[in-house]
Amino acid sequence: MSGPAYAIGVDVGGTFTDVFILDEAAGRVTTAKVPSTRGDQSRGFIEGIASKVAAFEDIRTVVHGTTVGTNALLERKGARTGIITTEGFRDVLEMRRRDRPTTWGLKGAFTPLVERPDRVEVRERVLADGSVLEAVDTKEVEARARDLMEAGCDAVCVFFINGYANSDNEHRAVEAVRSVWPTPYVTAATEILPEIREFERLSTATLNAYLQPVVSSYLDRLETGLQDQGFSGDILIVQSNGGVMSIDTAKRYPVRTALSGPAAGVIAATKIAEAAGFDNIITCDMGGTSFDVSLVAGGEAALAAQTSIDFGMVVRTPMIEITTIGAGGGSIATVDAGGLLQVGPESAGSDPGPVAYGLGNTRPTVTDANLVLGRINPDRPIGGKLDRLDIDAARAAIESHIATPLGLTIEDAAEAILKLANAKMAGAIRLVSIEKGHDPAKFAAMPFGGGGALHTGALIKEVGLASALVPRFPGVTSALGCVVADMRHDRVQTVNGILSEIDTVELGKAILRDARETASVLATAGVSFSRVDRVIELDMLYLGQTHTVSVPIDVPETGLTASAIRDAFEAAYSATFGRLLKGIPMRVMNYRIAVIGRRPGLDMTLFAPVDGKPATDCRLATRSVYADGKHHVAGVYERLALEVGATIEGPALLEQPDTTIFVDPGLTAEVDRFGNLVIAPAE
Repeated sequence: MSGPAYAIGVDVGGTFTDVFILDEAAGRVTTAKVPSTRGDQSRGFIEGIASKVAAFEDIRTVVHGTTVGTNALLERKGARTGIITTEGFRDVLEMRRRDRPTTWGLKGAFTPLVERPDRVEVRERVLADGSVLEAVDTKEVEARARDLMEAGCDAVCVFFINGYANSDNEHRAVEAVRSVWPTPYVTAATEILPEIREFERLSTATLNAYLQPVVSSYLDRLETGLQDQGFSGDILIVQSNGGVMSIDTAKRYPVRTALSGPAAGVIAATKIAEAAGFDNIITCDMGGTSFDVSLVAGGEAALAAQTSIDFGMVVRTPMIEITTIGAGGGSIATVDAGGLLQVGPESAGSDPGPVAYGLGNTRPTVTDANLVLGRINPDRPIGGKLDRLDIDAARAAIESHIATPLGLTIEDAAEAILKLANAKMAGAIRLVSIEKGHDPAKFAAMPFGGGGALHTGALIKEVGLASALVPRFPGVTSALGCVVADMRHDRVQTVNGILSEIDTVELGKAILRDARETASVLATAGVSFSRVDRVIELDMLYLGQTHTVSVPIDVPETGLTASAIRDAFEAAYSATFGRLLKGIPMRVMNYRIAVIGRRPGLDMTLFAPVDGKPATDCRLATRSVYADGKHHVAGVYERLALEVGATIEGPALLEQPDTTIFVDPGLTAEVDRFGNLVIAPAE
C-alpha cells in the first residue's frame, strides 16, 4: 500500500463518537469528535472517520470500542431469547443468588431477561463427576426449539446443569437446535463459560444469546458501511478485558463487549502513564452520561472475574474492573420533594443534551453549571455540534430549578451542582482505592473524556490524590486505547478436584492443549504481533472454603507436578492473607488461560508538542471563573500550543478542541515531554 497507512480507533459514547487516527507512514496523529447518531451508531462512526480521512482505501486497521451491547442490556433492548435446559432447572435464571435489588429493605422487583414461558426443559442428566446418567433425546430438543421459534424467539441458549463436567449432551442438543433454527443465533453455555456454578454460567450465556442479534446486525452494518467507502482492512473490536478480538469473534461472543468502550480508556491511560513514569493512577473517564473509575497499580489494570451490568445481569468473563456512576456532563440536577439537591443518574445525553445546547431540554445539567461558572467557553463548544452554547438559557434553567427553590444565587447554585457531582465522583474514587487497601496519596488521577479535566482539581483536593496526569487528547483517550490495545483471548475450564487426588500430568496436558487451541484464535485473526504471551492461572482454595485465590503458574512441556502447584498456591495465599492453613487439603477449582498478542507499541513521543511556545505566548484572554464562593480572574490558554516545560498557575483554563482543562486556584500545571499536563498542588 502506497501513501498513508492509517490505524484508526473509534469509541462510540452516549454523546460523542471519538476518533483517533494514527498515520503510520508519516508518524502523525489526528483526532476528531463528532455527535453520536442514535438508532444506528455506525453512521456517526463512518462520519467521524470521513471528517479526517479522504480515502478509506488508505486505512489499514479500524479498532472499535462499542457501547451497543452495554446499552442493549441497560435498556433491555436485546433479542427475545429462549432457553432450553435440563428438566427441573427452568428457574435458575430467575432464582439467581440470595441477593435483592435494595440491600437495606424488602422492596424491589426483578424481571429476568427471559420470561418463564420462553424457558423450556428437556430430559437429560450429567452428574457432577461428568458421567452421563441420561442421554439427551435430540428429537425432543428439536421439538422444543420449534416451540420457541413459534413463540417468536430470535435467539436461543442451550444450558445443561452439569455441562461444565461433560459437555457431550449439551453439544448434541446444540447441533439439534442448529439443524432447525433459522439463524446462527444459537449459544451453548459451555462454549461461553465451561465453569462450575450454574447461575453464573447460565446468566453469562443467556446474555450472550440476548445480544447476538443486536450486536451482529450492528457490526454487519458497520462492516458493510466501511466497505462501501472503500475500506478493505481489518476490523477489530475491543473486549471488556482490555484486549481486542476479530469482528467475527465479536459476533459469536458479544457478551465480551459488555464494557468495551470504558476498557479501551483504561488501556490507553495505562500506556500513557507508563511512558510518563506513573506506576499508580486512577482513571477518571467523564462523558456525557457517566463517570467511570478504574485503578491501575504497579502499571497493571485490575481485572475482575465477573461483574453485574445491572441487578441480576451477571457476566462472568474477565474484564477490567470499572466502577460507573451517573455523573456525566449531561447528568440532570434537580431538587427533590424534601428540598435536597440531586445530580443524576438521569442524563440529557446528546439529544436533547444540556440546556445550553438549545435542543429542547429545560433542566440544568453539570455542563450547564460549568458553563455558568465560566469554566466552559460558550464560543468554543466541543464536538462540532453547535457554533455557540446558550449561556443565558443555562443561567435561567439553574435559577428556575435550583437557585430559587434553595434560596441561592445562580452562581452558588451552579457551584452546588458541581460540588455534589464532585462528591459522587470522589466517592467512586474512594471505592476503588481506600476500600481496596490503597492510599490515594500514592496515586495520580488520569482524567479523560469530554468533561473529566474540568473536575480534576476538585478531586485532587477532596480525595487527597498526589497529582493528576491529563493526556494530550483527553476527549479521545478511549479511541486512542483502541489503537494501542493488544489482542487477547481467554479460556476457563473447571477441574473441581482435591490436589492430592488430581493426575497433575494429565492436568498439565489438558492446559497446554487448551492453550494451543486458544492461541489458534489469534493466529486466524490476520493481525501481526510483536510477540505472543501466555498467562495461566489456577483458581484454588482450601477444602471447606468458598472463595478462591488466583494462582499464577508455569506449565512446562515436561509436565506439571503437584509440588509445583502446592508451592504456587501457598505463595499466592500467603501474599493475600498473610498466613497458611496447614494440614487442610487444597482444592483446584478451575484453570484459566489468557493468550495475549502484543501489538507494536505506540511511540508516545508522537504526542510531544511540535514548535511549542512559552505560556505567555499561548495566553488567549482572561475570563471570570467562580470557584470556592467567589470570582477569580483566570488566564485562558491554547493548550496544544504549549511547549514542553511550560508551567501555568491556577486559576487557569486550557482550551483545546476535544475538552477544556480547569486548573483550580492553588494548583499548578506543567507540560511534560510527551505533551501531558501534570497538575499538582503549588509548592
